[in-house]
Amino acid sequence: MALVKFGGGVVQMAGKIAGNVFARNRYGNVVRGWTPPLNPMSTLQGEIRATAGMVQELWNQTLTPVQRSGWAQYADNVPVTNRFGEVMNLSGFNQFARSNAARLYHGLDAVLDAPSIFSLAGTDPTLAIGPDPATNEIMIEFDDDLDWASEDGAAMLLYEGAPQNPGVNFFAGPWKRLGRLAGDSENPPSTGLPFPSSYELTAGQRQWLRARIVRADGRLSGFFRTDSLIES
Repeated sequence: MALVKFGGGVVQMAGKIAGNVFARNRYGNVVRGWTPPLNPMSTLQGEIRATAGMVQELWNQTLTPVQRSGWAQYADNVPVTNRFGEVMNLSGFNQFARSNAARLYHGLDAVLDAPSIFSLAGTDPTLAIGPDPATNEIMIEFDDDLDWASEDGAAMLLYEGAPQNPGVNFFAGPWKRLGRLAGDSENPPSTGLPFPSSYELTAGQRQWLRARIVRADGRLSGFFRTDSLIES
């Protein structure tokens, strides 16, 4: 992987161009060669494409004009941050897709009415993990006093990365769905719940996890992440 310093004319770049992937991490701009997946129609990709299709169908065939207008109003009032760190406003459809693709992918019902609170869902800065190679499970530690935990239809959505060498300090993916912590008004989830990992957890490696919170009204947070060395 090489660092990139842009000169006049181009100040930032992200994404794949001509076999190279441009990105930015805490050390600056980087570019690396793109390796096509061995199986371009993997189960994961199939699920993502199916989810995208369901979202598109809901928008075109199920939502009323009033509901679509509500999502447009929400989008106009709720900016998001793109990969360049710039604040921007999405379209109504993109906000609808952003919220509901995440919900459907994790087995939650779609939310058709736009949120009436003009904000994104909050994150959890206390998120931490305890990967256990003996059980091959990842213990999820979080603030179980946050509002989403006692809200029916809300959830914390979890994604795991493949274990890396301990010296790796930045991980950009790919990410696999680990599961969800479902909000429940009668029996809220408690911190310290284990989730089986789809990777082999080996002592001495570093494990990565990212998450986002979705509220019952459809508000979705940005991604937040944590990592931990795997101890024996």
